[in-house]
Amino acid sequence: MIDLGRLRALHAVASYGTVLAAGEALHCTPSAVSQQIAKLERETGAVLVEKDGRRLRLTDTGRVLADHAERVLTSVQEAESALAAHRDTVTGRLTVATFATACRALMPHVLKKLAIEHPQLTTGLIEVNPHEGLELLRRGHVDLAVLDDWPEVGLRYPETVTKIEIGQDHADLIVPTNHHLNGKIDLKAAKDERWIGVRAGDVCYEYLVRRLPGLVPDFQVGEFETQLTLIAAGLGVGLIPRLARPALPDGVRVVEVTPLPTRRVVIAWRDSSAARPAIKAAEEALREAWDQEASATSASRTVNAPA
Repeated sequence: MIDLGRLRALHAVASYGTVLAAGEALHCTPSAVSQQIAKLERETGAVLVEKDGRRLRLTDTGRVLADHAERVLTSVQEAESALAAHRDTVTGRLTVATFATACRALMPHVLKKLAIEHPQLTTGLIEVNPHEGLELLRRGHVDLAVLDDWPEVGLRYPETVTKIEIGQDHADLIVPTNHHLNGKIDLKAAKDERWIGVRAGDVCYEYLVRRLPGLVPDFQVGEFETQLTLIAAGLGVGLIPRLARPALPDGVRVVEVTPLPTRRVVIAWRDSSAARPAIKAAEEALREAWDQEASATSASRTVNAPA
């Protein structure tokens, strides 16, 4: 009988291409991964991998077995989820991938609630962009993903993933207090301004350049707080989601944009994990966090706004 741990090692190598990356994903050393692959080759009597420079390349036989390994591991996870649901106890480990704004605005409440109400559950958190979060979810390295999904960008969800929307977050054009833009405008009216944005590759950046083709922000920074500071200094304008700003600082104001830029806040999990009580508990905690965040701070986000 083929050992399940060795199948996991082959699946990780197939997913990541190197023993080092596979070891990191499995939380073990590269030599341990190599040993598992070697044992699996002896066990099956087949050559499963071969060196390709610094990477490993699966042989035809290896690819066949890796495809079966993915289905087997999915079935095992479904069985574990069904058993957990039968016990109706929130236990085990739950790792969440989330975009930066939700990590700061929602996850403290979620993690605290889970720790208090479900002490047998351990949690982990990874801050990544939504594209990376979906990939981590697809590969089984996180259990839940919290994503910001702009319709204009359109995340691609794997067929094996379930998603639900927990709310919508709007973005506003933020300008220096003495800026010439006023009233309600189309975003195109601000295209020739000096822009302060997030870094290329971020979905908020993707949204902006899709709405304003050809735009390249003069300043690309990693935090929305930094954007606000630069805008307050009179260095440019920016499009900032409301969830990302508990309050507006002095020196800036809102110019209303039509149509209103809107992103969906989505949570997603693999279909094979749907029966886990931990997934349901996390969903409930996230909905509660969203409701509290939306109701408690809606007024403060429009201080000094709109013009």
